[in-house]
Amino acid sequence: MKKNLTLRALPAALTLMAGASMLHATTARADDPASTPNTFRVGLYEIFYHVQSSDLQGPYTPSGVRLDVKNTQTAYFAYIRRLTSYLDLELAGGIPPNTKTVGKGPATVGSVPYNGQQIATVKWAAPSALLEYKFLPESSTFRPYIGVGVNYTNFYDRKVTQTGQEVSGGPTRLSMKNSVGPVGTVGLKYQPMNARWSVIASYSFSRVATDIKTDTAGAIRTAHLNFRPQALVIAAGYSF
Repeated sequence: MKKNLTLRALPAALTLMAGASMLHATTARADDPASTPNTFRVGLYEIFYHVQSSDLQGPYTPSGVRLDVKNTQTAYFAYIRRLTSYLDLELAGGIPPNTKTVGKGPATVGSVPYNGQQIATVKWAAPSALLEYKFLPESSTFRPYIGVGVNYTNFYDRKVTQTGQEVSGGPTRLSMKNSVGPVGTVGLKYQPMNARWSVIASYSFSRVATDIKTDTAGAIRTAHLNFRPQALVIAAGYSF
C-alpha cells in the first residue's frame, strides 16, 4: 500500500519539480540584461548656458548691445535601447523650459535700462539621440559611460517683454532659426546585479546656435547667438 501511494505521488512530485524549474528559468531570464533591453528614465536637467553673442545690428542700435540667457532647470525623460552589452542608444528630451533672455552690454539703451534686464522669453524643444559606450562588464554595479550624438533644437513661443519693446521702440516680433548640432556626454550608472532599477548621473555638452531677428514696425535687427549649453542630469531608470 505504501509503495502504491508513493507511485501515485511520483507524477505529482515530478510536475511540481518541473514547474519550479520553469519558474526559476523564467525569473533568471527576467533578470538577465539581455531580456530587459529597454529602459525608461525620469529625472532632472540642470542647464548651464555659456552664451556667445554678436552685437545686435540694425537701425538706431548702439554698439555693444548683446544678449545673454539665464540658467534654467527642467524635467528629463529618456528611452534607452540596449544594443550590445557595451553599447546603448539613448533618446533624450524633457519638458521645454521657458528660458529667459536678458540684455548684456550698456546700462541703458536711450533712457531704458538694459544690462541684466529681461527682454524676452523663449521655449525650447531639444531632443537628442546619443550612442553610448559603457565601460566594465555588465556584472559591475557601477559602469561609467561616454556618448556622442546629435541635438535638434526648436525655438517656439517667443515673446518680447515690455522692457524689450521699450528698448526696441515699440511692439516687436522675435524669430529664431532652429538648430542642429553635436552633443556629447559622460556619465556613471549604478545598477545592482539582476536589478531592474538603476540610477545615473551625467554631464552633457552640446552646440546650440541660432540667428535671431526682431521686427519693430519694419525696423529689422539681427544677431547670432551660440548658447553652448551644458547639462547636469540626475535620473532613475527602470528596465523592461
